[in-house]
Amino acid sequence: MEFNTNQIDIMLDALSWYGSSTQVDMAVEEMNELTKELLKNRRGKENRSDIAMEMADVYIMLEQLKFIFGVDETELKVNAEFKIQRLKNRIGGSYE
Repeated sequence: MEFNTNQIDIMLDALSWYGSSTQVDMAVEEMNELTKELLKNRRGKENRSDIAMEMADVYIMLEQLKFIFGVDETELKVNAEFKIQRLKNRIGGSYE
């Protein structure tokens, strides 16, 4: 999922309005809410839509964390590629 310019502007305005510290706290809160829904699911609750909603909240907050900490797409891509390669090595599958 990519955000359009209008959505990015809204997130930047929210960051300006609430401040970096508050938005970092909100990111932690949203990740906890996702964790809570995942645990409910493991206990047998059918809550796919709640999980999807919390995932969206986390995704939005991750985008704001990129702004707060000055992390760009290239850095994320390099780190993700490293982590995926490490995962591939751990599970030993043949891919390509």
